[in-house]
Amino acid sequence: MEAYAAALRTMPMHIADNAGYDSADLIAQLRAKHHEGGHTWGLEMNKGAIADMVEIGICESYKVKSQVVLSASEAAEMILRVDDLVQCAPRQRDGQ
Repeated sequence: MEAYAAALRTMPMHIADNAGYDSADLIAQLRAKHHEGGHTWGLEMNKGAIADMVEIGICESYKVKSQVVLSASEAAEMILRVDDLVQCAPRQRDGQ
């Protein structure tokens, strides 16, 4: 669960990196703002800064976010199951 949470926390960093901004600085600012209680703050990629998502009109449906996390979790579970099958030792065959 900790690894899954860590993976989710890296998403803003990857978004900032892909946009060509200094991800370390933006993520530090965002974490500080969240620690202060500003849980509606996020990355504003047009300006390369953090901003209050409600103020700039970016709102996402809870159902959409919930479905995305559920689908990603199911995909990760399927990959883990395939890895378990691939790693199993081969069955012993009869001498016949």
